[in-house]
Amino acid sequence: MNELKQQKISLNPELSKETIDGEIATLNLGPTHPATHGIFQNILRVDGEKILSSVQTVGYIHRAFEKLAERRSYNQITTITDRLNYCSSPINNMGWEMTVEKLIAADIPKKVDYMRVIIMELARIADHLICNSVIGVDTGALTGFTYVFQEREKIYELFEEVCGARLTTNIGRIGGFERDFSPTFHQKLKSFLKTFPKVFNEFDSLLSRNRIFMDRTKNTGPISVERALDFGFTGPNLRAAGLDYDVRNMNPYSSYQDFDFIIPVGVQGDTYDRFMVRQEEIRQSLKIIEQAYSNIPEGNYHADIPDFYLPNKEMVYNNMEALIYHFKIVMGETPVPVGEVYHSVEGGNGELGFHLISDGGRTPYRLQFRRPCFIYYQAYPEMITGQSISDAVLTLSSLNVIAGELDA
Repeated sequence: MNELKQQKISLNPELSKETIDGEIATLNLGPTHPATHGIFQNILRVDGEKILSSVQTVGYIHRAFEKLAERRSYNQITTITDRLNYCSSPINNMGWEMTVEKLIAADIPKKVDYMRVIIMELARIADHLICNSVIGVDTGALTGFTYVFQEREKIYELFEEVCGARLTTNIGRIGGFERDFSPTFHQKLKSFLKTFPKVFNEFDSLLSRNRIFMDRTKNTGPISVERALDFGFTGPNLRAAGLDYDVRNMNPYSSYQDFDFIIPVGVQGDTYDRFMVRQEEIRQSLKIIEQAYSNIPEGNYHADIPDFYLPNKEMVYNNMEALIYHFKIVMGETPVPVGEVYHSVEGGNGELGFHLISDGGRTPYRLQFRRPCFIYYQAYPEMITGQSISDAVLTLSSLNVIAGELDA
């Protein structure tokens, strides 16, 4: 036995006598572990099951998106943004497109606003479904996950009908959409709005008042509203702590001021509150979609900005002016005003912002993404200290840390 202890000490001289005796241990939660739901590492010091401290390591899939964007034309950056939070890619796409539209002072048709709202709220529903069903999985309830994934599939079929892609969507263009909603899209959307509420209510009844689920999630990973603000929380995680801050309401964009919806808030800021806030936000997103869909204005599905909006192929093949515009846009030779703008949208995880500085060149001079995951993940060690290892897994799931948005 003494030889074994001596061997452990030689392998890691930093291990204390208490560590060898099993009172305090160091564990790696991640980076590649099924419980982390992403590639990130937390080095835990534990006393039995109790967590004494935690150190995070991020950057395992860091792709230097901001620097990549500074070497791409404005239209090409859309394909970078949907690799951030890939659970709700269209929100990222449209947030970036609205940022450029603010820089060039584009006049966006009301119809485009309403079409964007429909797509963004569908993306929010898909995002929240994944987060909340994974929380169920981490408490031992797999059924709800497999059940709502069928509904997520229906949302992805709607995205596919709009742009041909499902996960990394590249939905929309600077100025609007590439094409109007098709008859098939209308048919599938009507079907989804009719059938989804019943399925969602069954999922809600499976977990929301389930005693085992409540015991596992209440008082798990709590954070006060004061500490949440100190860390820069936004989105469902801040609202679960008790503050009703929502970018759609506080700084409306894409005509969100036209729609009637409530902002759910929690009290304890724990895993249960984060789950319930997202549940209610799904209901509110459905309400917004129904309002937008039933009141889509007449008009064009893109703005009149020929310097940025690609003409359709038929015009390119038959009209010299359209061919010239197509060439200039694809090659990034369109004139861009000098200026500095910041635009934010309510992403699936909170305030997703784009700080853009233009020097008039074909690419951004500087571009910074405000990634909500990167900001609130800093609070994770504080939230799990004193809790159990299983609580740490649940807390991580309820924060909805998306590795693509965290590392960027």
